[in-house]
Amino acid sequence: QVQLVESGGGLVQAGGSLRLSCAASGRTFSSYSMGWFRQAPGKERGFVAAITGSGGSTYYADSVKGRFTISRDNAKNTVYLLMNSLKPDDTAVYYCATSAWEWGLGQSRRYDVWGQGTQVTVSS
Repeated sequence: QVQLVESGGGLVQAGGSLRLSCAASGRTFSSYSMGWFRQAPGKERGFVAAITGSGGSTYYADSVKGRFTISRDNAKNTVYLLMNSLKPDDTAVYYCATSAWEWGLGQSRRYDVWGQGTQVTVSS
């Protein structure tokens, strides 16, 4: 059974940084792309960033480009999301997910397993 467990969320002031982690088990981690999505209160879940299995390709939503960095350590079965220059608009529950696809990773339907989410709150 595939499991994803996010960690690293919390409360941070605007302009600060956080690093989210997502630990995976139950699947050959390096064979799958990983993505981060987020959902703010009253809004739909939206794409944040994705990375292919080898780590060779990364993708970002325009709203986080230049501020967030996705990376992975296949030896540790973990994907990371480093978030810098955080803004109050980044406040959301952040979810990681796994996908067998290497393209179209901005679409949530490409992902088959999701974590439980971790709350990120950015104060102004």
